[in-house]
Order: sequence, then C-alpha cells, then structure tokens
Amino acid sequence: QVQLVESGGGLVQPGGSLRLSCVARGSIFKLYAMGWYRQAPGKQREWVASISSDGGTRVTESLRGRFTISTDNAKNTVALQIDNLKPEDTAVYYCNGGLATTVVSGYQTYWGQGTQVTVSS
Repeated sequence: QVQLVESGGGLVQPGGSLRLSCVARGSIFKLYAMGWYRQAPGKQREWVASISSDGGTRVTESLRGRFTISTDNAKNTVALQIDNLKPEDTAVYYCNGGLATTVVSGYQTYWGQGTQVTVSS
C-alpha cells in the first residue's frame, strides 16, 4: 500500500509564498518521478511541475520563475515552492508519483488527496 500525503496549503495574501510538501509512504521499490498538479474551481486538473529520480525538473512554462520543484530522494519527498502568489493560483494542489512497488510490478501512478491553496487579500 502506497500513500502520497501532501501538506503546506493554506490561505495566503497576493505576493506571498508557500511551500507544499508531499511524502510517499509505503512499500516502494523504485520512485521514478514525482510531481504536482492543480485544479481550480470549475477547471480541469492541470500539470504544474515534475521531477525525475535523476533530479531533472520541468515546470509548466507559464509558471516558471515563481514555481520551483525539488526533491529529497532519500526521504521520498517532493516540495513545491510557490513565490509571488496570485489569486489565479487558487486551487487544490495534488501530488503525483510514478513508482514501482516491487521489482515486477511495473510503473504505477499514485495521487495524493490534495491540499487547498487560496490566494486572497
């Protein structure tokens, strides 16, 4: 059983910063990549950023410069630093992990339960 648990969301004023964290818990043979998605009210879930096990990072183009993804592979964690928050960043942020639970299980995708980020004055 694998669980992805997010933390760090909350209410922030425009221009503020937040750091979201996600830890993958359970029986993990290999963690290939972790990332973040978000879903704003009335909109589809969208990809935000990803980081692979070799440290390679990708951030959706419109968010570069404000969103930074990092990881601690030894602890199976991924963090998302968000700076200069804007009201349009308001969304539920979901952690995503691509991993194998055993040597033969193959690649599987897991999701966290989501953490709410609200940007408002």
